[in-house]
Amino acid sequence: MYKKLILLLAVYLFQSQIFAQSNPNIEYAAPFFADTMRAKKIKSLAPIIDKMYADYAMANHLPGYAYGIVVDGELVVSGAGGFTDISKKTNANTRSMFRIASMSKSFTAMAILKLRDDGKLKLDDPASIYIPALKAQKLTNDAAEITIRELMTHAAGFPEDNPWGDRQLADTEEDLIALFKKGISFSTVNGTAYEYSNLGFATLGLIIKKVTGISYNEYIAQNIWKRLGMQASWEYSKVPETQLAKGYRWINENWKEEALLHDGIYGAMGGMISSIESFSKYLALHQQAWPARNEEENIIIKRSSLREMHQPWRFNNLNPLYKYSDGRNCAVVNGYGYGLAIMRDCDNKTIVGHSGGLPGFGSNWRFMPDYGVGLMFFANLTYAPTAAFNIRVIDTLVKLAALKPRTLIASPVLRQRKNELVKLLPAFNGAVESGIFAENFFMDYYIDSLKRQAMGIYESIGKIISIGEIIPENQLRGSFSIHGEKGKAMVFFTLTPENPALIQEYNIRLLK
Repeated sequence: MYKKLILLLAVYLFQSQIFAQSNPNIEYAAPFFADTMRAKKIKSLAPIIDKMYADYAMANHLPGYAYGIVVDGELVVSGAGGFTDISKKTNANTRSMFRIASMSKSFTAMAILKLRDDGKLKLDDPASIYIPALKAQKLTNDAAEITIRELMTHAAGFPEDNPWGDRQLADTEEDLIALFKKGISFSTVNGTAYEYSNLGFATLGLIIKKVTGISYNEYIAQNIWKRLGMQASWEYSKVPETQLAKGYRWINENWKEEALLHDGIYGAMGGMISSIESFSKYLALHQQAWPARNEEENIIIKRSSLREMHQPWRFNNLNPLYKYSDGRNCAVVNGYGYGLAIMRDCDNKTIVGHSGGLPGFGSNWRFMPDYGVGLMFFANLTYAPTAAFNIRVIDTLVKLAALKPRTLIASPVLRQRKNELVKLLPAFNGAVESGIFAENFFMDYYIDSLKRQAMGIYESIGKIISIGEIIPENQLRGSFSIHGEKGKAMVFFTLTPENPALIQEYNIRLLK
């Protein structure tokens, strides 16, 4: 028996070695947060954050509002103020149900991706497969057919339609089909430009019905809300009166109640009603997509599909003069994913989320994939300006809690090549025979030049005291420092896609 176990172990180790050789990424380690006190730090800021929202609500005449902050999937800070029903003096709370308007769009986009993942449709399918009336709809004769992907990224050529679209919420499927049959007026050729379209997302709602045989709202309720344990609705009349936030407009120094619209096909672009506590579960789902890792998938949707939603498939503007609330200038670029807006600033911080605005309501949610932090802000005022303020709150959290992005772990091959390179420096003796350099290396770098440069730098920094740890940029690129008695140098290198990965690029420089 003992000999048999030894034999089985030997076979296992041999097979594992073969598997590792054919799969160089098997030892991948996911990035992690070095600061284990992040949530505690943010919780300690609750009084500051609460005052920020309260002051902002007062300054902007918000009848009622609610907010929440989610860290690593947990709602850690939340609050509310004002009234959801002014006449009855119903206090807003984190369970109050606000219409979140265009924040609904990402649910529709997620439903489309689930259907794609299940093999029920393809993102580059012409929309006319499901809605024949769209077959001949185009601005120019040479334009291709509108695709599902173009609808998801506001690139179908439809005009920006916020004022008009917001009033179509209760329209029926028959109304939408009649609109298509009558003919669509295009502002641009599809596939060439970004232009925000509520009509585009109403169209996606109809496609969900055509593919599944059930309405988009029923499909989303069954496959997303129910699985996440969310309390949400498309129809305001089904929300308990004590929880429902009525909508208001600030006019002539007073609040005027807005009429609530019933559920219809345009709800796919902006009809969802939910609370902070409930929506936090959805925000947590998006946070759980990061970082990419090897552990078991969640049961709602593939993490890769969520990360796909977070990518900027369409860029819509660059703002070189963007200023944060503290006055510092930091250029930002804005793009659009699948039902989500993406912002990246001059410090390479990425913020994903979406705003919502309808007569009576304004909302926004944002999260930072690399920081594990997200927030929500709902208000019952027409087009309440929530988006820019949420950026201000995020910036405050990052600064006051001294938040840092996840730490990337150096891959085994990156560490190995670093150690091998250190042994060759500065003279590069035996470099050609070492087998650690790619075939291009000695065509692009000459040994004599490499040796002369490295030895000159070593002479400048003096006797070597220590070699720093590898600082990875990704799995196959990184840098490390060399500390001498009189100075310091930095070495950068990048590896090839081969297995095993080899050094293809190298640079050494003095640090001042």
